[in-house]
Amino acid sequence: MAHPALALYQPDIPGNTGTILRLGACLGFDVHVIGPAGFDLSHKALKRAGMDYLAIASLTDHVSWATFEDWRKAQARRLILATTRATTPYFAFDYRADDIVLFGRESAGVPDHVHDTADARITIPMRPEVRSINLAISAGMIAGDLLRRFGPGTGQTSGTD
Repeated sequence: MAHPALALYQPDIPGNTGTILRLGACLGFDVHVIGPAGFDLSHKALKRAGMDYLAIASLTDHVSWATFEDWRKAQARRLILATTRATTPYFAFDYRADDIVLFGRESAGVPDHVHDTADARITIPMRPEVRSINLAISAGMIAGDLLRRFGPGTGQTSGTD
């Protein structure tokens, strides 16, 4: 059975990526990193936040947006973008079991062509005077909602695309 996955678009901060990989390992969510990342994806760069959970994390490293999109389309999976530009709260969205929730780059979000590609957009409601929530915390909030809806995942994919 399919299970939702988390995807990171060209992440900037290894600590956030390591934390999200640890979250994925603990909850059984696959994590896709869409490159190029702003850092080396080696275990050394991620080790501090990911700790020893990296060995059991299900990470797929896609070298580019195009390779990720080719993979996603071949899998016929829906792309849900977490963005401050959305109006639908993440907890009110009707997820499917095979959705991929995409989080943008810490410094810049996602470019318009990626935003336009998403099948749906969700947001974490915030006070109007603030800009954004930390990427790893945002991923944790949404992963918690996915866990509530679908239970723990299996974390079965890994590799490089």
